[in-house]
Amino acid sequence: MGKQKEENILHKKEEKVIHKKKELSVLDLPGVGAATADKLQNSGFNNLLSIAVSSPGQIMEIAGMTESATRKIITFARDALDMGFESGVELLEKRKNINRISTSSQSFDTLMNGGFESGVITECFGEYGSGKTQIGHILAVNAIRDNPDAFAIYIDTENTFRPERFIQLAEGAGLDPEEALKKVKIARAYNSDHQLLLADKVYEMLKDGETKASILIIDSLTSHFRAEFIGRGTLATRQQKLNKHMHTLLQIADVHNIVVYVTNQVMSKPDTFFGDPTQAIGGHVVAHSSAFRIYLRKGKKGSRVAKLVDSPNLPDGECNFFVETPGLRDV
Repeated sequence: MGKQKEENILHKKEEKVIHKKKELSVLDLPGVGAATADKLQNSGFNNLLSIAVSSPGQIMEIAGMTESATRKIITFARDALDMGFESGVELLEKRKNINRISTSSQSFDTLMNGGFESGVITECFGEYGSGKTQIGHILAVNAIRDNPDAFAIYIDTENTFRPERFIQLAEGAGLDPEEALKKVKIARAYNSDHQLLLADKVYEMLKDGETKASILIIDSLTSHFRAEFIGRGTLATRQQKLNKHMHTLLQIADVHNIVVYVTNQVMSKPDTFFGDPTQAIGGHVVAHSSAFRIYLRKGKKGSRVAKLVDSPNLPDGECNFFVETPGLRDV
């Protein structure tokens, strides 16, 4: 009994040490003073996690530190957060905390194994009028219905969010429209830099506990990038900027366990002689960052078709539905 009691005391002490480590701030990093901490925090590196997952080059450029000093603080941050391997059983246990937001369409939810999954990015791409924005509105309403204590956050890059449409869908979901509107936070992004800034702002809001959210919607993801970076000469810069943006969204989804839904524009490949020439904008950067990719297109008699083209755990498939005033209706 005495040995068991001693082991319990040691276990509790270890838990306290780990808890203490996780509460460390940027100022607790070795060799980081107030001035350096300000530089890091002003550039978005305001906690140990952001330091731990960064590259030495990023920190060196911002803080003006030597390579050895930079590697030292990154190693310290990683050790403090105990960032190592975990077993498949532990990962399976974590996945039990995943939430799903319904689309209100039974066939669409079946295709997505119960709805849109939290902790990852889901991308819907398709031509204009294919239903991308409508699905964004519906997901926002259903997120508020399922979790009234949390907000739906909407970054609008094309001026497509309509409170009137939101009210119709809220009524269709059985919600008080006025109360539902109070639970959605909308920001209009006027260019790509503003869009990146808003994503960083969302991360700050969630990190500080200022806002609790269950979904982040960006409609559309690539609109500003496509308009501002024209020609092959700017492609590398555009992709680097877009890659940084996607990593911020991935961090938001993973750290805060929320659904991140992004819509994407498409282009037509002129060298496609057989099959559908439609291709999503953003290339491999967007494709690799999105866990689920859904291709939306117009179907027969005004219906819409959603085709799951990429998923880490679900088979490819498609479903048909109608977009109506109260929401989605299965064919």
